[in-house]
Amino acid sequence: MGSFLPDSSSYELLTIIGRGLEDLMTVNLGRYRPTGEHVAVRRIDLEACTNDMVTYLQGELHVSKLFHHPSILPYRSIFIVENELWVITPFMAYGSARDLLNIHFKDGLSELTIAYILLGVLRALDYIHHMGYVHRSVKASHVLISADGQVYLSGLRSILSLIRNGTRARVVHEFPQYSVNVLPWLSPEVLQQNLQGYDFRSDIYSLGITACELANGHVPFKDMPATQMLLEKLNGTVPCLLDTTTIPPEELNMKPSHSGADSGICEGPGGGVARHANGEPSSASGGHPYSRTFSSHFHGFVELCLQRDPAKRPSASTLIGHPFFKQIKRRASEALPELLRPISPITSFEYAQLQDSPSGLASLESGLSQLDVDDWDF
Repeated sequence: MGSFLPDSSSYELLTIIGRGLEDLMTVNLGRYRPTGEHVAVRRIDLEACTNDMVTYLQGELHVSKLFHHPSILPYRSIFIVENELWVITPFMAYGSARDLLNIHFKDGLSELTIAYILLGVLRALDYIHHMGYVHRSVKASHVLISADGQVYLSGLRSILSLIRNGTRARVVHEFPQYSVNVLPWLSPEVLQQNLQGYDFRSDIYSLGITACELANGHVPFKDMPATQMLLEKLNGTVPCLLDTTTIPPEELNMKPSHSGADSGICEGPGGGVARHANGEPSSASGGHPYSRTFSSHFHGFVELCLQRDPAKRPSASTLIGHPFFKQIKRRASEALPELLRPISPITSFEYAQLQDSPSGLASLESGLSQLDVDDWDF
């Protein structure tokens, strides 16, 4: 992807689609005038930023220039306009994977859809880890999907280098800044903050939590106080995929709101229960959203990622070869738009129609208002 011009006159700001960074950042849907392409324009008020925030942003922008990978969100241009920092990125017309869950797939995505998404994330993590960094913020809201079905990992603001004085450190100890919203995804060793520290394998744990989030429709530990969540993780409580092999039959016969499955915590896959095809509801479904059965490969993949001992978690490059991904037969750009139907990407509106039709712009704004752009973290 080529760079865009570092000139504000090259961008038409269409509508505000989000805010962030303690309301110091405004995110606009924009149009890049030379090509007509829709972009996200992040405008940050530098005068109101603290020194810590400026340092935080500098780290993000540094790695954005360093990283070049097809599964990492590209930064098209970065420049200053008066007292604002403008950061231009492609607009992700399907939003984030979290948006898909919030709006369309409240009980989780299909297994094949999840496989395509996680493979894209793993490819990004493999690159990031080989570059000597830990991402530290893998979660569904940082997994973005473009109009053509490409999967991108964002959230570079929390990234940390393992390189110390020119040498790759075995572990690091720094706790992520501004991490309140990411606590359920953090590994036990990151939360523990002890002398043992953590390394790239903490991202693999976060990937396992994200897999549960995508499958179950919500993140495990989501309603727990931070202290209780820490104790659960340190004591080895392992989240799992919620389906007919992990939820007792009596719970599946309850109404979902009364089921204990909502925590996303369970004892582990049940023995002697046959797993059927890829997360589709079983024929015995009584209407419970988790009356479905994921494959043994999917369960095994999640269990590997969520090992309490970081040394037992496979690397990203090893996980890319996991049997879970053998179900993938096509490129994501071909398969994901089909798997996400009847959802269509938000920018499937013709720009000319938007210009000439107030109702067209209102329709676009209505669609955009459902996206939690603030948590994309670009």
